[in-house]
Order: sequence, then structure tokens, then C-alpha cells
Amino acid sequence: MTESWFGRTFESTLGAPGHGGFCVARHEGRVVFVRHGLPGEVVRAQVTEDRGGSFCRADAVEIVEGSADRVSPLCPISGPGGSGCCDYSHASLAAGRAMKASVLQEQLRRVAGLERDVVVEELPFTGDGTGWRSRVRLAVDAAGRAGFHRYRSATIVTELGCPQVVPGAFDGLDTTRWRPGSEIVVAVDGAGERHVVEIAPAAVSLAGRRSPGRRGSSARRAASARPRAEKIVVGSGRAHETVSGREWELDATGFWQAHRGAAQAYSDVVAEWAAPSSGSVAWDLYGGVGVFAASIADAVGPDGTVVSVEVSPRAAADGAKALGDLAQVRFAPGRVERASQQLPSPEVVVLDPPRSGAGKDVVSAMVARTPARIVHIGCDPASFARDAGLYIDAGYHFEALRAFDAFPGSHHVESIGLFVR
Repeated sequence: MTESWFGRTFESTLGAPGHGGFCVARHEGRVVFVRHGLPGEVVRAQVTEDRGGSFCRADAVEIVEGSADRVSPLCPISGPGGSGCCDYSHASLAAGRAMKASVLQEQLRRVAGLERDVVVEELPFTGDGTGWRSRVRLAVDAAGRAGFHRYRSATIVTELGCPQVVPGAFDGLDTTRWRPGSEIVVAVDGAGERHVVEIAPAAVSLAGRRSPGRRGSSARRAASARPRAEKIVVGSGRAHETVSGREWELDATGFWQAHRGAAQAYSDVVAEWAAPSSGSVAWDLYGGVGVFAASIADAVGPDGTVVSVEVSPRAAADGAKALGDLAQVRFAPGRVERASQQLPSPEVVVLDPPRSGAGKDVVSAMVARTPARIVHIGCDPASFARDAGLYIDAGYHFEALRAFDAFPGSHHVESIGLFVR
């Protein structure tokens, strides 16, 4: 077995960006995933994780030869040993978008066998990369202090210096002591109202608490997914948002796009690409409160049907209330895998799955109903590329792609693909 490199430091030239916020380097025959560097830079890299095998992880702790794309980090808690979120904080916004485009292009080529030029677009309200984020979820440490998780760690950085959030979002949170193990959701809605909600700690089984490994991680994720008590600390707990002149009221802890410009931008693309014919059936899967359902409702007309499938009954109810004047829209609360089996066959499907993507079972069930057009929104390049490959294998053509810098300062990118039979 290879001797562990943990803690070892060496000089290395960084290569292309990889999916996950690092650049790829090589040292003594091994691949090294180096964070906090930029392509082409020469850095001193310190190994932070080595589980054996062909690769290890490292941080760039010294920049020997810097890139012209390097800037002073926007985020004061990014960098080696800091939080795990702003992993592109040291790159100019243009360089960050170029790296995201490179990663998405490589994932499409490697995973789906698709050669596609990719341009990552800036969203409205991005500005200088600060103040674009209207929603954030914070962790709480054992002392009751709110903060952000360190990279690949359960420990928490309690300095609330995030530059992404809209001004005033974190006011007073650092002087408040919260329930240890809870989570704090902060949302500043479209009307400018600030909401702060404390979510009770997840009830983890005894086996999950005892096990630090995979079993314990799985138990903790499962516990986090279950409903938990919420305490409204600031605001009403009910956010008001507007897209295309229509207003939604939803729980501040419910899903809404974090970037202030995202919901409108994605809705516009969906309306243009879905283009259902009058009187047709359209599906809106993982539909949330029905933003995309609303964007295509006029196209199907009063004789058509838009069915929005959403696992959260509360979100479905909020969506039904917001779209109460659109008789052609109905909500089907439930898991996509089950609820869609009971729906009439669609001409168009719009889906916005979680970061893990739709996956083989959902895609197989969907394409078996032979929709003419599929508009797929994905927030992870790898799962988006995998799902794109599944559509191609099912006989669909990858008609169009748009990618958006929905999370400036981080490696995350939002992709929207149009697949046509």
C-alpha cells in the first residue's frame, strides 16, 4: 500500500479545472486535485486528504507563479482551511465562468459522448459578484454559533462574512446563540422582507450517531430529509416572490432559486423552448410552486393541461393558490417516479430535478411516454451530462444548451438543455 501523502507539501503546475472546484495536477505519477488555484499556475500544494489509490486532494497554500485571472478573494472565509462554498473566490468572474464552461463541456464529452461548445452566461443582478444571493442555509455548531461548513468537514466556520448575500441578510445572527445542531434559513424575498427561520436538529438514529463512516453519513442525510420543527425568528416566515408579473407566497424554507435573477431567466428559457401546442398536455416535474408551469400555461391554452408534480404537499398547495386563475394547471403532489405513471402522455416535459439529477428510472419512465420535447434544468454538470446521455440513448437529439452562472464565486453552474425527438 502506498504511504500516505497527508500533510506533504510539494510544488506543482496546475492543469485544467475539474468538477468539484479544483484544478488537476500530477505529482510522482499520481493525480492531485488542488483547490484554491487556477489553471496554469505554479503552486505549493499541501495534501489534505489521501485515502490511497491513484489520487489525493490538496490545497494551494502558496502561489509561486500566479495567473492573470487571479484576484483578491471576495470571500474572507474562503481559501485553505476555510469554508467549502466559495471555491472560485480567488478567480475573476470571467475566469470562473470560463472554468465552469470547461467543466461542463468535459462532462458532456466524457459522460454523454457529446461534443458541444459551452458558454456560461452571467445572470442579472450579479454585479461585481456580491449581493446576488437572496437565500442561504447556515449550520450551527455545538456552542450555538451559526456558520458555514468547512470543505468536506463537519466543523463549522462561524465568521458570517459571506459576500454573496444581499446586504443586511445576516444582521444580528452572529450575536445570537442558536440551538446546537440546528440549521438557520435566511431569506430576503422579492418584496424586501427578511425572514430568519431556525430548523430543529435532525433526529439521527443511535447507529448513525455512533458511526462516522458511510453508514453514519447515510443516517444523517436521511434524518435531515425528514420533516423537522421550524421556529420563525424574524419576519413572517412566508416569502413573496414575483416572476413575469405573477406573485407567489411560499414558506421561507421552501425552494426558490437563490440567485435573484435566476427564476425569471430560467422561466423565460422554459417558455421559449417548451413551446407546447394549444390543447396539448405538458408535464412540469419536480415543479415546486409551479413557476415553470405558469410559464407554459398560456401556450397550452384553456383546452390544454399542465400537470405539476412536486413531492412537497406544502409547495404544491402554495403553487395551486398562486395559479388558481389558470384552470389548465393542476398539481399532483407526490414523488415523480410514482405520480407521473398516472398522468396522460405529454407533448412536452419540463423537469428541474435535485442536484443528483433525474436518473435512469425517471428518464426511462418519461421517454416511454414519447414526449416530443424535453426541457431539462440541472444544477450539477455530472448528473446533467448523465441524464443527457440517457435522452440521447432513447433517441432524442440534443437541440440546444444554455448555461448560467447561478452561483458566482463557486464552481456550481446551472444548465438548461432542450432534447427533441
